[in-house]
Amino acid sequence: MTYPIGDPAQLDDAVSVAKKYFQTYVDKDRSLIEQLIAEDFHFSSPLDNRIDRKTYFARCWPNSDNITAFRLVHITQSGDRVFVTYEGRNQSNQVFRNTEVLTVRDGRLVEIEVYFGWSVPHRAVPGGFVDQILHNPEMNAGAPKR
Repeated sequence: MTYPIGDPAQLDDAVSVAKKYFQTYVDKDRSLIEQLIAEDFHFSSPLDNRIDRKTYFARCWPNSDNITAFRLVHITQSGDRVFVTYEGRNQSNQVFRNTEVLTVRDGRLVEIEVYFGWSVPHRAVPGGFVDQILHNPEMNAGAPKR
């Protein structure tokens, strides 16, 4: 068997698998991501509840067309799970921050959980929160322009 995703030894390295996963979105590499994602894969986010592999590719993969970069802010492994906080950039040059928990088994992704973060820069002023901006426009003074 050939391993186009790299050295077979790396398949056991869950962090390497996670990094390759994010890079497939930037590179628009459908062939590679199909190899990384297991047949029994499930994906969850605030918008998706344990969707299967086929639905993931139909619903989520098209977003790769809009992704231009990922900066991995934090990445750590605990057992078969990799926890990644990242800042992504889209074609409109908007930056967003999320955290994902990726579960790797036998060098393949079997589950991903996404937790949505915020836009960068944050809409709220330092020490404030978005609700203040929405309900108290005067709190908007000094907030980053969007």
